[in-house]
Amino acid sequence: MTTSQQQPDHLRRSLSNRHLQLIAIGGAIGTGLFMGSGKTISLAGPSIVLVYLIIGVVLFFVMRAMGELLLSNLNYKSFIDFSTDLLGPWAGFFCGWTYWFCWIVTATADVIAISAYTQFWLPGLAAWIPAIICVLILLGLNLVTVKLFGELEFWFALIKIIAISALIVAGFGLVAWGFRSPSGHEATIANWWNDGGVFPTGWGGFFAGFQIAVFAFVGIELVGTTAAETADPERNLPRAINSIPIRIIVFYVLALLAIMAVTPWRMVAADKSPFVELFVLAGIPAAASLINFVVLTSAMSSANSGIFSTSRMLYGLAQEQHAPRAFGRLSRAAVPSRGLLFSCACLLLGAMLDYLSPNVITAFTLVTTLAAVLFMFVWSLILAAYIVYRRQRPAQHQASRYKMPGGVWMCYVCLAFFAFVLVLLTLQADTRAALLASPVWFVVLGAGYFWRRLSAGRA
Repeated sequence: MTTSQQQPDHLRRSLSNRHLQLIAIGGAIGTGLFMGSGKTISLAGPSIVLVYLIIGVVLFFVMRAMGELLLSNLNYKSFIDFSTDLLGPWAGFFCGWTYWFCWIVTATADVIAISAYTQFWLPGLAAWIPAIICVLILLGLNLVTVKLFGELEFWFALIKIIAISALIVAGFGLVAWGFRSPSGHEATIANWWNDGGVFPTGWGGFFAGFQIAVFAFVGIELVGTTAAETADPERNLPRAINSIPIRIIVFYVLALLAIMAVTPWRMVAADKSPFVELFVLAGIPAAASLINFVVLTSAMSSANSGIFSTSRMLYGLAQEQHAPRAFGRLSRAAVPSRGLLFSCACLLLGAMLDYLSPNVITAFTLVTTLAAVLFMFVWSLILAAYIVYRRQRPAQHQASRYKMPGGVWMCYVCLAFFAFVLVLLTLQADTRAALLASPVWFVVLGAGYFWRRLSAGRA
């Protein structure tokens, strides 16, 4: 066997359409839907459905812009590449490292959640044990082959799909049967509007829902990090992106409508999963354990996505000379193993810091809001790259068979929406703290980029 055979110099296209479709679904169904839907319903009432729809529509256009850019040049491995090419080296550096940090923060929150879910069955187990076991298992599986990552995400996403589908069927089944809860409340679609209307908490409650709902969508861009490892991207990438609206309607809108038809919105507890409550009402004895298993696999799925995407970001950064060269080397299985090891080490460190925090809930709110702010920065860079692409490469746009609907003006609409969400984040003390902390990351990044440029100049 030759050295080149032992050490591949490029990522392999091992992910099939089946893998990509389920990765896209898993990305669109975030842990925030299971964990945060109770709080969003209590804040906004039935109008929360509109909140999820608006965010979903905006992010669909962001994904369409990303899809056209990735397919305009099949040498692009991810959005780092087209950010560097179209906006300059600084954009690739900021985009790649910010996306890496986003997923480290998000995966840290997921690992902490996994510890909490495990204690549901094993209350005497130390919290750090399942956290370490989870990271080591996912690391080992990701080191083997990218196809195994695809299989993991396929089954994780399938569990989520089955659980949400069961919730929708159970919810509307209870409505059809005229179910009445022990407290005397009837399951009826009239619950959507008969208690204060669609906007029962006013515009303030409606806008407050955006702050948490945005985090539920983080990971929707994950298909953009799999581009270099997807078989037949010109066929499979558009399919995955085009199905996003259907997924949002089915897995967000119908699920929330089913919950609020069975349980009047004022009775939805902010600190409990409405998914568990609905199955309890449906008379399923093992509802708590069943949903605990679903949210556990959902958190595992998110952590798995984080480990995968951060290693690919480090690989792309190394290829662009934005990170140490070691991260650009592949194992015999064509996996960026050093990036995987580094990301998992950071993830374990982050998990231990969260474990040592005196107030886990406050820390969780801070890190998830910070992740949402940084994800919006990455999404905004994708839109900015598209605007430059349309101005500088009109011939490529004309030749494209997968054009973004709305074009440049829709990019500006999406950017205005992200600015609007940032303003909303200033309204609550906990989200405002995370927003004010986010510039620290960009100062650190700016210093790192400046140091890298100085080092390159000296060399």
